[in-house]
Amino acid sequence: MRYYFEQFEFDANSLTLKHNQQTIAIRHNEALLLKLLLENNQSVVSKDTILSEVWQGKVVSEQAVFQNISHLRSLFGGNAIKTFAKRGYQWQLTFQCQNAESPIQPVNVPSTAQQTRAQNKTHWRLIAFIAVLLIGFVSYFSSVFSVNKESKPQVAIVPFTFTNMAEQEVPIHQLTFKVNELKNISAQQYEATQILSYQSLKQSHPLILSGSFWRSEKQVHLDFLLKGLSGDWQGQMSGTTIEQLTKNLAAHLQQPFILEMVTKPLSPEVKQARLSIAHQESPKDLLVLNRLVDTYITMEQYDTAMTLADKLEQLAIEENNPQQLGNALLFQSSILTNKEIFELSNHKLMNAQKAFEAIKDDRRLADTYNARSWLDHQNSDYNAIKKHLLLSAKHALAVNDIERELHALTYLSVLAHKHKRHDDKYLYLQQAESKMDGYKLPQYHYAKIPFHHAIYSNSPAQREPHLKQVLTYTEHTPNHWVAQSSRRQLLDYYISSGRLNLASELVNPLDTTTPENTLLKARLAKELKQQEQYQTYGKQAFEQAQLAGKRSLSLDIALLMCDEPDKQINYDFYFRYIEEHATEYWSRRNQQKLHAINIQ
Repeated sequence: MRYYFEQFEFDANSLTLKHNQQTIAIRHNEALLLKLLLENNQSVVSKDTILSEVWQGKVVSEQAVFQNISHLRSLFGGNAIKTFAKRGYQWQLTFQCQNAESPIQPVNVPSTAQQTRAQNKTHWRLIAFIAVLLIGFVSYFSSVFSVNKESKPQVAIVPFTFTNMAEQEVPIHQLTFKVNELKNISAQQYEATQILSYQSLKQSHPLILSGSFWRSEKQVHLDFLLKGLSGDWQGQMSGTTIEQLTKNLAAHLQQPFILEMVTKPLSPEVKQARLSIAHQESPKDLLVLNRLVDTYITMEQYDTAMTLADKLEQLAIEENNPQQLGNALLFQSSILTNKEIFELSNHKLMNAQKAFEAIKDDRRLADTYNARSWLDHQNSDYNAIKKHLLLSAKHALAVNDIERELHALTYLSVLAHKHKRHDDKYLYLQQAESKMDGYKLPQYHYAKIPFHHAIYSNSPAQREPHLKQVLTYTEHTPNHWVAQSSRRQLLDYYISSGRLNLASELVNPLDTTTPENTLLKARLAKELKQQEQYQTYGKQAFEQAQLAGKRSLSLDIALLMCDEPDKQINYDFYFRYIEEHATEYWSRRNQQKLHAINIQ
């Protein structure tokens, strides 16, 4: 039997698929699944039936069904296959069929209304996508116009640092900004206390530029960071002199979209559109391409990210730029690790290490060794973990990078715990705390110490005092990740132990400016049977997480909204969102909950 639909032709006998007469690749199991759905288009096909008919007795997880459904949707459109919660899947597109001895027969799917609604959703998504692009274009050209008309922005500059080279005067007059030098704070102090320092400075100095120069055998290099109220812009440059680098930095930062991205709150989609436009206009600007790759990784769009990282690698090779070559390889490794292709990821890291060693880039070498430790963990090789994280700390120390050094030591403590090396886990956590004392760091840095002790505790009751201490240490930095994680764990414990009074004391004082906080309020309202507040906070949290580009958090919220089907909640929307966006890691972490709502 042959099936024809929307320029596709599918031969159910040979399991081949064509589009516009051209054969396209389709996996064997996907072809079997497509055949099953087409042959049973008048009914909903259950997951059990799919597993039985497609995999024929082989032991596979229900995640395999979801992955194959997702790939078919990517081929034929999101409206091609409809999910029926806790029942299964049904083909939705009208098609014609023909066997060898009969003419083509049209076949209509049973639920035209459902198909129309699905098509309407597709139309709205297309409109939304076009709107995002239009916003990006309008934003770009309006920003160009406004920058040309307005006076130059004022930028405060933290004194630049110099590693392995004599300190020199930086010709900051070349920068196309109104410059204000911050002479009462050192670069190291600013970097180590950036969260609090920027909070105290942002009212009078909303834009702050910092940087560090170092020398390799043939070139001078610059690491810079421009921080604004809504984000930051950072990168690395190489040249022959400090004067040349400063001039190049001035030319780079005068691009209007950069100022817009650090000063205006933009959704990830708009940022992505802005960066795409900038990349199209300057396809060989490797700093823009770096940020574009990073944006796609952050949004977990790994295939596009890999394509762009490959492009970055080729451009870096053409320009003989080992700095950007190393960055490209680091990106590729990160993507491969996320896709759990560990052997190739390690190969990329080893090549990145060579590139960074050639230019003595200790910061990126610290990052490379840190990334290698996770691959060592996958191979259960604790000796390699320890070696690489101590090397990471050593390279960070060489350039006085306190954040990277402390991260290497605390991460080593965690992995020592995972590998049951109890002496080491306390040794390196103690070393990290001693470093904090020596560097005279602000209180929020110390929050990592009780946070790690909570990790090492054997029960929620033992974790509780450590997590409460974390919240004390982060009183002035409540959105720090350790504070957010601690509140979530405490709420879990209070709900599971029936102590809703403590849960209320924890959550009620929180504002709703972050999706993490709003999610906690939704969870508490759900437990208190406050249905209206539960729905309101849940929808608000999902919207906030989407605008912030936090996919895993969006999935967490969608899962919460699927927990109790209610006519006031768009259950099908959240159910479908999980099916289309769940990563393998997130699915494994939430396997039991997903099974309860019949997704796995």
